[in-house]
Amino acid sequence: MRFIRWSSVLLAAAFTLSAARFGIEHVGRIVRLTDPQLAPDGKSIAIVVSRTNYEEDRYDPELVLIDVATHAQRVLTHDRRGLAQARWSPDGARIAFLASVDGKTQIFVMPMSGGDSWQITKSPTGIQQFAWRPGTRNEIAFVATDDVPKVAGEERHNRSFEIQNNHYLLQEAPRPAHVWLVSADGKGTARKLTSGAWTLPVSLPPSAPSSPLSWSPDGKRLAIVKVVSPYTGDSDKSAIQLLDVESGELHALTTRTRNETQPLFSPDGSHIAHWYPRDGETKNVNEIYVGPATGGDTASVTRSVDRNVQRAMWMPDGKSLLVSANDGTTTGLWVQPIDGRPRRIELGKIVATAPFWLDASMGSAGELAFTGSEPERPAELYYLASPSAVPQRITDFNRENSRNRTRPHGDGAVGKRQISLGWRCYLSTGFRRQQEVSAGALRPRRSAVRFQAGLFEPRPVARRARLGGL
Repeated sequence: MRFIRWSSVLLAAAFTLSAARFGIEHVGRIVRLTDPQLAPDGKSIAIVVSRTNYEEDRYDPELVLIDVATHAQRVLTHDRRGLAQARWSPDGARIAFLASVDGKTQIFVMPMSGGDSWQITKSPTGIQQFAWRPGTRNEIAFVATDDVPKVAGEERHNRSFEIQNNHYLLQEAPRPAHVWLVSADGKGTARKLTSGAWTLPVSLPPSAPSSPLSWSPDGKRLAIVKVVSPYTGDSDKSAIQLLDVESGELHALTTRTRNETQPLFSPDGSHIAHWYPRDGETKNVNEIYVGPATGGDTASVTRSVDRNVQRAMWMPDGKSLLVSANDGTTTGLWVQPIDGRPRRIELGKIVATAPFWLDASMGSAGELAFTGSEPERPAELYYLASPSAVPQRITDFNRENSRNRTRPHGDGAVGKRQISLGWRCYLSTGFRRQQEVSAGALRPRRSAVRFQAGLFEPRPVARRARLGGL
């Protein structure tokens, strides 16, 4: 009788725990947060928030403005297919973003004082990326693939092309992508700044974003990446070029002809940081190289970090960078002087989101806005007032999906309610013992399941990962 009584108790407890564990039915409830962007005055953050739309089998994004001090939220725009890449104007009076129009991505600009956004591009091939021009010129540079050449007669039905050194899934001949300049008020015609058989890097989903445009602080030059051809197999034949916007002249930053990417002007315009594999060997880790913006040799500044560096952002002083890299089962952040040793930024149990690179932006005073997850909480927005400050969680979009259901308020969490989601992940390390890690620490190295911005997504299997509770 006692055995039956205790068995019933154990079965009831097991049922209660299993019912509260995180299951596949919870995946669609996770709210995705991506691409936080600090306003120029540092008082607010624009971020893309996406929720599941089961009826249309997609995610519906909104652009949300969050006040840093009060955590108050305001939806800036919604019902925009493909909404992404929100970027503040230099004066903070407007915000531009990408959205889909008739299946093509275009640039929209929205006044922060109120009113509707307006479309400023009508690219027939869609926009890859864009960047506001510094200063008061009210212009935006963007990258778009060249249009299909016009043909007449029977040839217009000929869709055959030579595959060459190209991705096997592409169904048409690749075309170059080039830089354009357009007025942010939508008036006038966009001006093409580059041309030729070469191309800027193009992102093919679900690959990493292409190398962003980087303006010099005076708005006279653009640092871009030049790839010898649009064929995907030639993507490693990439070198950084400095584009004079008025004359259209290009000058190489260094003498290298391969594997240079992600150039970034320093705040004072005197240096350029960029990605380059250690010693030029692609089988090595990626490092951050720095050199004079006038051109010449660049050298690694992250050798002592000894990690595969995912991103670099200049600190306001122009003498150091914030860099990030995978570090064991988490994402490491360091302040890296251009001529000194790195200093680790402590994030505690927070795992900064870094599906391809660190999902973050830096303000003019060195503050940092980033998305991150915790062992019992999907991705939220965090704010770091300085590299030595304690990170603050300033959103609670996934409160119903966290183990400790709390609401950020003042200096602590209130209204705690304990539930058991069983968020337990194991990463195969080649040893007999498995290592328990945070779900947010899994990285998209072709693992069975990827945790990106608060969402588990299936991906091709090469490295095994087992998620308990699914």
